[in-house]
Amino acid sequence: MKIAVVCANGKAGRRIVQEAVERGLDVTAIVRGENRTAAQHALCKDLFDLAREDLAGYDAVVDAFGAWTAETLPQHSASLKKLCDLLSGTPTRLLVVGGAGSLYLDAAHTTCLADGPDFPAAFKPLAAAMGAALSELRLRKDVRWTYISPAADFQAEGARTGKYLLGGEELRLNERGESAISYVDYAIAMVDEIVSGAHVGQRISVVQA
Repeated sequence: MKIAVVCANGKAGRRIVQEAVERGLDVTAIVRGENRTAAQHALCKDLFDLAREDLAGYDAVVDAFGAWTAETLPQHSASLKKLCDLLSGTPTRLLVVGGAGSLYLDAAHTTCLADGPDFPAAFKPLAAAMGAALSELRLRKDVRWTYISPAADFQAEGARTGKYLLGGEELRLNERGESAISYVDYAIAMVDEIVSGAHVGQRISVVQA
């Protein structure tokens, strides 16, 4: 299976590449500078400069884009639209490293995690930007997309347990009442979804078991 990971040098991207390579997938890292991943191949190109032919022939493309500053937050929507337009009408699946802020707290799907009183104010703009990008993605019927939200506590340096629970649109807690997952366990879930293709056109979520 051939996959490409866009923005592969990031914290999530590197771990997804590593997991995919260890499982025998043929991985291309798409990076702006020097490739710092375990991928067998690399394409040095900015996401916004990618052309349709750059993504041709892959079974799946992983979008690991991240933006954190006030001036770059709108790029969450712009970058996702760019990738969708490049993959429009093709069989290549697009898997997005999503956010947790847009996960729902109620069965009626009226209140999101980012709306709760305990959600850190500093992260609300990021959650809003990623939530807007997800809303736009939901309208794309021309792309075989899957959006994977991590748990509320997304741990960059967390340990690998090899276990996770799969959820849907609503925030899921484990048996200990926690909503947490490490980047490496998230990468396991991402590669599982790449291989299975079980949730095309859906947002799913993962939490540490």
